[in-house]
Order: sequence, then C-alpha cells, then structure tokens
Amino acid sequence: MRGTGLVASAGWGLMVATFIGTLAGAADVIELKDGHQVIGDVIAEKPTTLFVDLGFDVLKIPRDQVTSRRKSTEAAKAAPGIPVAASDGDPTGFFLTTELKTTPVKELVHRFGEAVVSIETPGGKGSGFIINDDGYAVTNHHVIDGETRVSVILYENASGGGLRRRRIDDVAIIALNPFTDLALLKIPVQKDYKFAHVYLGSLEDLNAGDGVFAVGNPLGLERSVSQGIVSTRNRNFEGLVYLQTDTAINPGNSGGPLLNFRGEVVGVTNMGVMTGQNLNFAIPINYVKDFLRNREAFAFDKDNPNTGHRYLDAPRRHKAGSPISRASSLKAEASRPTEEER
Repeated sequence: MRGTGLVASAGWGLMVATFIGTLAGAADVIELKDGHQVIGDVIAEKPTTLFVDLGFDVLKIPRDQVTSRRKSTEAAKAAPGIPVAASDGDPTGFFLTTELKTTPVKELVHRFGEAVVSIETPGGKGSGFIINDDGYAVTNHHVIDGETRVSVILYENASGGGLRRRRIDDVAIIALNPFTDLALLKIPVQKDYKFAHVYLGSLEDLNAGDGVFAVGNPLGLERSVSQGIVSTRNRNFEGLVYLQTDTAINPGNSGGPLLNFRGEVVGVTNMGVMTGQNLNFAIPINYVKDFLRNREAFAFDKDNPNTGHRYLDAPRRHKAGSPISRASSLKAEASRPTEEER
C-alpha cells in the first residue's frame, strides 16, 4: 500500500494493494494518508494500532497512517460511490484525489456543498473550498490580497433542504502564490463540527464539451450553483494556461471550485470577461496540486505580506546596440590601460 507498512496477521506480508470491500451494514471506512481506503469491521483498538476484520483476514493498521474513520452509512452520504485513489494524489494525505461515479448535479451539491465556504475580509468577499479534515481551504490570492483579517462562513445542510450559517473568525493565512492566483487558509478546528472536504480531480479525461458546475457566492448571493461546459482546457493568458468555461462566474465566485459531474474539483474559478458573454476561466487543478505540494515555498509571513517567490527582472542594457557589439565594446574598454598603468 505504497509504503504504509500494513501487515496482515495471518502471514499475508506487506499489503501492496488497497482492499475495497462491499458496503454492507455499518462497516468502518478508514481513509489512509496515501489516499487509499480500507473497509471492514474494527474489532480491536490499541494505542498505536487498529485491527480491522476484512472478512477473510485481520489487518493491522498503524494509527499514524489514518486520516479519518467513519461508518459506511456516513460514507454513502459523503461520496457518490467508493473512492479509488488516483495516481497523482498526495502521499502525505494533505489533499485527497479520487475517481467517483457520474452523479446528478443536485446530489453532488448536497454531498459536497458543505465544503464550499464564503471568504470575508474587510475589503470584500469571495469563495473557497475545504480540502481536508483539518480545515485547510483553497481560495484565490486576489480575494485576500493585502488583508490580514480573514473570516469564513460555513454552510451546514439542515432538515427541509435549508442551510445553517456558521461564521468563523481568526482564519490563518498559510501560503500565497500571486503568480497562479492561489492562497491557502487554515480554519480553526471547531469542537462541535467536523469539516466536510472535497476531492481533487484530474485533467486527464477532461475535454472540451464536458459538463462542469461551480458553487460560490456571486455578488454576495450565498451558495449559488451554476452549470455549463468546458469551452477549452488550454486558454493561454500571460504564460499561464486556464480552463475556459461558459459556466456563469461573477465577482464573489472567485476562489470557489469548478467541479466535474463526478463531484471532483477540476479548477478554481478566478476571472471572467465582463464585456463578453459566457467567457469565464478557472485555474486548472494541476496548478492547485503543485501549489499545495510546495506550500512551504510560498509560506505567508505576517510581518511581510509580500511573501512567495518573486522573480527579478533581467538586467537591461545601458546603451543601444546589439548584445554582441555591446560585449565587444566592454571588452575593448577593459583592455585599455589606465592612467596609473601609463
């Protein structure tokens, strides 16, 4: 299981594949740091180990490899089908990737909508989405650019199809990348609330014409859903490639997720052409994964808001002329004797 060190008690040796069991009854669904899942009945718990009955054998799982644990009835509500770890996931478990089943947008919004949050600062509003159980959330850099006080609003599904709002202040800024317009936040852990999170998808099977939808807060209209298609997955702006979509995107949607019809995040909405119609853009998910994997390189320093990598401009020539003639001139000047040498 990609180095997780899971050993079966009956001599099966090192496990090299994830066991995906049948959801029957109220089995335990255990998510591992490498993105895999183990489904079975927990028959014993030790300080450092869980013992899981797979039906044909008992598996020992080190607790330090477990990211979350829930009953299968909860898993059925949380995701449309059984997630299977994707090849471009994060081995540390900071974010999760899956391959889910195609599901109606209405159901996907209900299942993953709680992971979409509203971002509020003294200067304005935006959107964001939670990527793991610890409350880390992704948004756009321009949503919080120049701000130090950030709050989020969570939306909990309530009976009757309504939503309960929960405001959380003192959100920490963890990392900023102004060049790809991405930011990472940390929402304080709540004792009476478990964070819902999304799964990050892939661009490998995403093509022009595929259906996508966005969830966010356009113009402050909380938890709005818009649907469209991918217009092109390779639109170049200033050296970066964006997903172009006709999904309605407005101010306030910035930082929210663009999801495929399996409920996997394939982009982060960040801009639109206000003078055109249905010309909107999202940051591709591969940029987001690279940013998250290298978040330490873009770590935010509260004493220096201009954090992240900065690339210096190339030096400019002081005199007109081609580089070759300029180099010859400098060489000639260097070869002339000085007054002292004379």
